[in-house]
Amino acid sequence: MARRLPPLLALRAFDIFARQGTVRAAADELAVSHTVVSRHIQNLEQAVGVKLVAKSGRGLSLTREGIRYAAQLRRAFDLIGEASNELRNGGMEAVHICCLAGLASRCLLARLPELEEALTGREVILQPTSTRPDFSREEADAEIMYLEDGGSVADGLRSEMFARPRILAIASPEFKARYPDVRTPADLVGLPLIHEQSTGMWEAWLEEAGIADIPRLRGPRLWQAHLTIEAARLGRGVALVSDLLVTEPLANGELVEMVDSNVTIGGYYFIAPVHRWNTPVISAIRQWLRGVFPPDQTSTL
Repeated sequence: MARRLPPLLALRAFDIFARQGTVRAAADELAVSHTVVSRHIQNLEQAVGVKLVAKSGRGLSLTREGIRYAAQLRRAFDLIGEASNELRNGGMEAVHICCLAGLASRCLLARLPELEEALTGREVILQPTSTRPDFSREEADAEIMYLEDGGSVADGLRSEMFARPRILAIASPEFKARYPDVRTPADLVGLPLIHEQSTGMWEAWLEEAGIADIPRLRGPRLWQAHLTIEAARLGRGVALVSDLLVTEPLANGELVEMVDSNVTIGGYYFIAPVHRWNTPVISAIRQWLRGVFPPDQTSTL
């Protein structure tokens, strides 16, 4: 059913009158005569069938219905203004980015002011999550995710790898000291292993390290990288983690590599809808990520 709306010029004139308080001030803002404003208000009253203003001394004042209508109309004009600003800003006012919790806390938070400056005036929502957002429902504007080799994104999305980290088998120094004979990836199979969502990462890592016959793996599943790192630091076992997430604890000796390895099984990707890929906002985020991570680690799918 088509909406039966009053004339837009009448609505605008009434809104400005309600804000300014006098017909003459509204006329000055609209650059028209005061008789034109009065006529617009009369036309609006006829359209809605309710008295919105009443004589008050030498001027006009809002009736009770006029006060209520003016407040609702102001919210409607605010919504129109916000929608227009979003279009002018590449379709976004607040930029909602879903990101892996470990990467967000250990690599991105310290550099977030740079992104806020690049996005001039837009609010940044950085949501730590391991759940993939549904872009068709506008659950996010962009996503930062780790994808294993061969991973893909849904139709209508585009991805760009910005870092391809080494995946390290790490533990506490005390834990490593308890197993002095562990020197190769094959020696790790019999140790307590710490997993994220499944044993899949360990299986892929061992296969990439050259282990052909991988037994059934067990151990706690902690879902998030920052939890597996903490469990390893507490001596609970061996965890697999991106080298980008443990630079500091490796440097200060809180964590150590259990074995020498050079395994890469995926990378960190920036993901966004194709139709927004080259908008100023998405381009600024991609440029920011290139500044946070070494440019020689980037590639495009």
